[in-house]
Amino acid sequence: METTFKIWETNRQLYLKFLNSYTLEQLNKIPDGFSNNLIWNIGHIIVSQQGLVYRLSGLPSYIEESLVETYKNGSKPTGSTTAEEVDQLKDLLISLIDTTKSDYQEGKFKTYHEYNTATGFNLKSTKEALEFNNYHEALHLGFMMNIRKFI
Repeated sequence: METTFKIWETNRQLYLKFLNSYTLEQLNKIPDGFSNNLIWNIGHIIVSQQGLVYRLSGLPSYIEESLVETYKNGSKPTGSTTAEEVDQLKDLLISLIDTTKSDYQEGKFKTYHEYNTATGFNLKSTKEALEFNNYHEALHLGFMMNIRKFI
């Protein structure tokens, strides 16, 4: 699991660079031909990680339900994300790593509700969910690298 967590930490640092490198206007811009923006992708990976790892393990997540509704799978940006929400996402982006690592090491993940992802993966454990989460976050990082060319 050490490698899984290291990959996740590295990926999240790349996301943090986006938050620190672009203006609020750029984070919110949806380029022509795209259905979302940089900030939506960041909110989405946070919400997805909490769902894949915590919700499917029968544990409460560490994020507000309003964030889940805004960034869940199938959602689209509905307006401009505020500077305050960007700050909240920036904090969650990093703080949830330590929280999840600690919860994993403490053995809090006892059960897992098997889940088939939209990309065809069948997840049967929290360990598999954490590994898949890295794949999912890498996909969205690729989307963001494409979006940034047009903002």
